[in-house]
Amino acid sequence: QDLLDMEVKAKPPGPRWFERHVQPCVAELLGTALFIFIGCLSVLEDSGGTGRLQPALAHGLALGVTVAVLGGI
Repeated sequence: QDLLDMEVKAKPPGPRWFERHVQPCVAELLGTALFIFIGCLSVLEDSGGTGRLQPALAHGLALGVTVAVLGGI
């Protein structure tokens, strides 16, 4: 009797090929491009006396923004 009362629910479809393979690659590409671009720009414009602090902060902030924006993918 218990087996007859159970409802059979269909499983939701799994992630598709695009979501499994393409989206992570695009997110990695965009994140890496932004990270390198911001880091290179921070080295070009030297504010004088900042030394290694300016590129380090630029890379850290770029990484934080990248994770915040692309983290859901």
